[in-house]
Amino acid sequence: MTRSPGPHRGWRHPSETRVVSARTPHSTRPDATQPRAVVVEEGCPGPGAVRDDRIIRGQRGFTLIELLVVIIVLGLLVGLVGPRLFGRVGQSKQAAARAQIELIGAGLDQYRLDVGSYPTTPQGLDALQRNPGVTNWNGPYLKKAVPKDPWANPYKYRCCPGQHGDYDLWSEGSDGQPGGEGESADITSWDQSAQQ
Repeated sequence: MTRSPGPHRGWRHPSETRVVSARTPHSTRPDATQPRAVVVEEGCPGPGAVRDDRIIRGQRGFTLIELLVVIIVLGLLVGLVGPRLFGRVGQSKQAAARAQIELIGAGLDQYRLDVGSYPTTPQGLDALQRNPGVTNWNGPYLKKAVPKDPWANPYKYRCCPGQHGDYDLWSEGSDGQPGGEGESADITSWDQSAQQ
């Protein structure tokens, strides 16, 4: 046996394989056939490796029944809890759209204080980031570019005046169409309950 110097003395090169032991456990009857425990070493051991065949005897895998039970339990959990969680995703997107409309509305108010009026519909929300050629513009009025709504659609803007106030700012929800209910409902800068 060739011994290598270093921390793994007695171990061979990683590409070499050798049988360390092939023992037949003791039996009480001479005709009893017992399986043989064979330990095969391949290359250098990892940290904490043990050169003993006791590990092989103590290992036990999962049965097919155990795996099926686990899969069924996980399937039941996903089936019962999943729909409730996915319903919350739509609500959180609507809450995010309301928060973004409030943030953009605050930028529009600051723009009006500096310039004297809200940006016109043709100037749009880009006037919060770039000067549209007006005097006293002191922007940008948002820290980042004008965001898209949580469904990746641009916010709608109408001004001077809007149909529901000084300006109208809204998202058309998940379907991108006016109106709708639930997640498809419009999220607006004005109070829709007063309109109905």
